[in-house]
Amino acid sequence: MTTRLAAVLAAALAIGLVGCDLVGPPADAGLDGEWRLVGGVHHGDPVPIPDEAPITLTVDGADVGGRAACNQYGGTVSVDGDRITFGAMSMTEMGCDPAVMEAESTYVAALRDVERWARDGAVLTLTGEVVELTYEIVPPTADADLVGTAWRLDGLVDGDAVSSTMGDQPATLELREDGTISGTTGCRTFDGRYELADGAVRVSDLVNDDRACPDLVAQDEHVLAVVGDGFAYAIDGDRLTLTAGRLGLLYLAGEG
Repeated sequence: MTTRLAAVLAAALAIGLVGCDLVGPPADAGLDGEWRLVGGVHHGDPVPIPDEAPITLTVDGADVGGRAACNQYGGTVSVDGDRITFGAMSMTEMGCDPAVMEAESTYVAALRDVERWARDGAVLTLTGEVVELTYEIVPPTADADLVGTAWRLDGLVDGDAVSSTMGDQPATLELREDGTISGTTGCRTFDGRYELADGAVRVSDLVNDDRACPDLVAQDEHVLAVVGDGFAYAIDGDRLTLTAGRLGLLYLAGEG
């Protein structure tokens, strides 16, 4: 993860990560990496894992975060031998289907009861008196290309708050090799031209259609406000973050 992306996500997702020393086994047998939950039990009941909403845990030294089915979460972790303690967690406030939200609340509650950890190759197990969570390592994902990738909107950022996208149709974004940019807000389409300059995109001649979608006015205005004249950007794997002032947009690679 680039330094700029870490800063962007810290602001956009409200996961203020505070460093501390990590004590434990050698790095090649440690916690660092991205892990995906593949099984879990809490108070004797299984932890739901929706196929469409994976649950992940990413550890980088004393910093921890991931996706809790619906929302992104983050905080700190302290390790002493096989003992592990998660610090207070911050989360975004997006809404998802009831089944996904139930999975999220169950997972977050289970994580609080974790006391020990063990790694066997590509498998990580977190346990406590009333919990057992099993993860598998996620191979690193190469950063997607800004240009030539079809991006799908995944979240709207306003300051420290992140909200879900709206509407039945995905909002998209694409920057092409010929210097043109196009996309949709979920309702309206837009086209223009762009130039790359020092980690930012300058946009010109942007036009959009005059279609009206009463339920999508806020999202339309938000997307166009960010894309507008231009934006800063950062890419981490298949995730793209755009920022323009206090507003931002979170995209995933692929039209989905």
